[in-house]
Amino acid sequence: MRLALIGYGAMGKLIESLAKDAGDEIALIVDEFNRPSELELIGKLRGIDAAIDFSVAEAVKRNTEACVKASVPIVIGTTGWLKELDSIKSIVTQGNGAMVYGANFSIGVNVFYRVTQIASEMLSKVKGYEPYIHEAHHSRKQDAPSGTGLKLKEIVAKSFPKEFSVASTRAGHIPGTHVVGYDSAADTILLTHQARSREGFASGAIWAAKWIKGRKGVFEFTQAMDEYLVSD
Repeated sequence: MRLALIGYGAMGKLIESLAKDAGDEIALIVDEFNRPSELELIGKLRGIDAAIDFSVAEAVKRNTEACVKASVPIVIGTTGWLKELDSIKSIVTQGNGAMVYGANFSIGVNVFYRVTQIASEMLSKVKGYEPYIHEAHHSRKQDAPSGTGLKLKEIVAKSFPKEFSVASTRAGHIPGTHVVGYDSAADTILLTHQARSREGFASGAIWAAKWIKGRKGVFEFTQAMDEYLVSD
């Protein structure tokens, strides 16, 4: 595949390395030091199979607009932009474009979502359990709760509609950690996911770029992963 990387920080560089190892071509890199005008970006995007955006929240809308105008699917791994989700969805659907977005592109996290869903459905039928969520990250992460924490809250709330605790910690160099707990007078059940590196996120974003090729519409990454996880 011919890929465009929008955002060239730690994630962008890791995606570049993994994509090249897999035989894919990085045909375009856009970062804060190499940002063409919208018209120039549209021109540079033409002929590219998919764009992967790990830039900043403020740039997601204009990056999506450029990709739609260039007929290039976009995978959005950037966080903190969901307040604009409805307007960005409209840009994609009205322009007959394609987009995959998600709170977390780790394949392991998406399995964790499914495990949490099953556990919540089962434990909601047992009297006495109360759920809670705690997520922890390094002090550089600005959004709290994390996008993954909010997604877990959405999943748990389908089975436990009553308000429950969602807590965040930001300190030092803590790796991304998400805990879903179910506490009762008899015992506590803990489900935990801890990221060891960014490689899981990068691999998932590349997988999403291959999955979205040839499709139209707006998809959450969990939709794509559901298709993958239930396939033979």
